[in-house]
Amino acid sequence: MEVKLVDVKGKVTSSSVTLADEVFGIEPNNHAIYLDVKQHLANRRQGTHKSKERNEIAGSTKKLKKQKGTGGARAGSAKSGTRVGGGRIFGPRPRNYHFKLNVKLKRLARKSAFAYKAQQDGLIVLDSFNMSEAKTKNFKSVLESLKLENEKVLFILAEATDNVYLAARNLGKVKVVTADSFNTYDILNAKKVVLVKEAVEKIENILN
Repeated sequence: MEVKLVDVKGKVTSSSVTLADEVFGIEPNNHAIYLDVKQHLANRRQGTHKSKERNEIAGSTKKLKKQKGTGGARAGSAKSGTRVGGGRIFGPRPRNYHFKLNVKLKRLARKSAFAYKAQQDGLIVLDSFNMSEAKTKNFKSVLESLKLENEKVLFILAEATDNVYLAARNLGKVKVVTADSFNTYDILNAKKVVLVKEAVEKIENILN
């Protein structure tokens, strides 16, 4: 798959890059994407939710009224879950939501995500991208040149660049990652995925 390179001023250059069909041109596997995104969101959960059950409520254990003869239902404790101020019946407890996925399945999910972006014209490949200083206004000017100032954008760099990361971190719709740290959720959550030319080869090596 041949894709024309774009410079930081938004102009299409005469050069092009070949995207491997084994990564960017496969038939997307929806179930693999579902499982990978599900795992990503599950792993982000803290799992610290907790509510008090009846044995944890402070209060008297005295029987509220006699067992029979009142005309109403029997009541043994003010801490019962059926009473106002009582404990919660089967309430949430702290737990770990992490679960395991095979590496091959995760690779397939990421390939499928890239394939969807390629089909939907959601990929932009830059010939180069670097910043001499960490200025957010300079990063915004790049977004404006690419006509992405109002879009959710994922930038994938070949290697970590502090100036680019620092310039983008205050922009709510922009995320900057490296070629070895992207995930399926980030790819699909972005309207456009911007790849630096050097990152393409690294991505293909990782996913193959």
